[in-house]
Amino acid sequence: MTKIVPVEKNKDYIVDITGFASEGQGVAKVQDFTIFISGAIKGEKCKIKVVKVNKNYAFGKIVEIIEYSPYREEPICHIYNQCGGCQMQHLSYEGQLEFKKQKVQDVMKRIGKIDVEVEPVMGMKEPYRYRNKVQLPVGRENEEIHIGFYAERSHKIINMDNCHIQDEIGDKAVKLMREWITKYNIETYNEEKHKGIIRHIMIRKAFRTGEVMVVVVTRGEELPYKNEFVDIMIKNIPGLVSIIQNVNKDKTNVVLGLKNKTLWGKDSIVDYIGKYKFNISPLSFFQVNPAQTEILYEKALEYAELKGEEVVFDAYCGTGTISLFLSEKAKKVYGVEIIPEAIENAKINTRENGVNNAEFIVGKSEEVIPELIQRGIKADVVVVDPPRKGCERSLLEAMAKMSPQKIVYVSCDPATLARDLGILEELGYKTEKVQPVDMFPQTAHVETIVLIQRAHT
Repeated sequence: MTKIVPVEKNKDYIVDITGFASEGQGVAKVQDFTIFISGAIKGEKCKIKVVKVNKNYAFGKIVEIIEYSPYREEPICHIYNQCGGCQMQHLSYEGQLEFKKQKVQDVMKRIGKIDVEVEPVMGMKEPYRYRNKVQLPVGRENEEIHIGFYAERSHKIINMDNCHIQDEIGDKAVKLMREWITKYNIETYNEEKHKGIIRHIMIRKAFRTGEVMVVVVTRGEELPYKNEFVDIMIKNIPGLVSIIQNVNKDKTNVVLGLKNKTLWGKDSIVDYIGKYKFNISPLSFFQVNPAQTEILYEKALEYAELKGEEVVFDAYCGTGTISLFLSEKAKKVYGVEIIPEAIENAKINTRENGVNNAEFIVGKSEEVIPELIQRGIKADVVVVDPPRKGCERSLLEAMAKMSPQKIVYVSCDPATLARDLGILEELGYKTEKVQPVDMFPQTAHVETIVLIQRAHT
C-alpha cells in the first residue's frame, strides 16, 4: 500500500513547531508527516512553504511567524540566513543550551535505551569570537573574489567580511587575501574543473600566547606573487609568527594536503591548555575553543578520579592533549592514535612539558589496546575521545573484557555516543554521569563527556 504524503511542494501550511531536529531545525507535523524548517523554534506557530518533499519527510521555509518563541533573537550576522557556518543565532544562548541538553537527553533514551539525567550544559560567558582556527574556501563568482563558509548543504561560497564566531584577526587576514588576489589577478580554485591555484585560507591564533599562523592552500607547488603575499600579511597582522603554503593537489573535500612550505617565520605556533605547552602545526589537531577545552579536560580528570597509582589508556589520543592532563595524576598513561604525525607531535609535547610517565603508540585503538592487554598491561581507567563515527565495537568489547573500574568517554556526536553507551551497558557497565559542554556556540554541535563505571554484580 502506497503511503499518502499529505503535503505538496510550493504550497503554504500553518504549523505548530513541536520540537527540534538534531541539526537545529524546527520540527512540525502535518497529519503525522514530519517537516523540517530551518530557523523555526520549538513553541512557535508559523506559516511555512514546503520546498522539498521526500517519501517520509519534507523541508519547509518560514513565510511568516504567527506566534513567536520568547527565546527568539535577531541574528547579529547580516549573512546568517545564507551562510552555513552557524545554525542557531536566531535562538538566544539560554535557548541554545536548553536545546543541546535536550538533544543529548533524547538520544540517550531513543538510541542508547539509557535512563540517565543529563546535566545542564556547561556554556560560555561570551559565546562569540571563540574559534582559534578558521579555514575558508576561496573562489570566484561573476569575477568577484568569494571567501567564506559554504551555504548550508552546498558548495556555494557565501562571501564574508566579518565572522562573529572566529577571532577578529581572521576577518583581517581574509580582507588582506582578497585584496592580494584582486590586485595581482591570481587564479582561484574551481572545484568542478579542478583548476586554479588558491583553494583555501586557514588562520590559527593561539589563545594564551596570541601567536598567529596564516596558511594559504594551493592546488600545486606554484604560488605567484608569494613575496607580496608575505609582505602584506607581515605589515598588517599583529602577532603573526608563521606563514605557510600548504599544497593540496587532490580532487577532494579535504582542506589540507600533506605538504607544507614555510614561506616566512616558524613552522608552528605555541599555545597552552592549562599549564601544558603545545606546538601547533598546520596539520595538528587542536580543539578550536580553547577556553571550553580547559573545562572539558578538567571534567575528564574529575571523572577519572585518579589517585596516582592507576594505569590509564587514552584511546584516539591525537596529539596527546588529554594524555598530558591525565599524566599529572596517573602512574602511567598509554596514548593510542592511528595518525603517525599526531603521535610524533604527542611525543614532542610530552618532552617539552617534562612528562615522563606517558607513552604513545601508533595504530588503531581497537587493535593496539587488545595487544597491550595480551602483553599483560591492563588499565584501571580508559579514556576514549573517538571521531564522529564513535568507537568500533571490537574496542568496546576489548575494554569491557579488561574490566577497568571506570571509562571516561568524550564525544563530539551524541548519537554515536548513545549507541556506544548502550553496548557498554550490555557488557556490564553503567552510565553514571552525562555532562554536555558547549564547545561550538551558535551551531547545533555539542561535546559530551560521560562517566561509565563497572556495574557491581
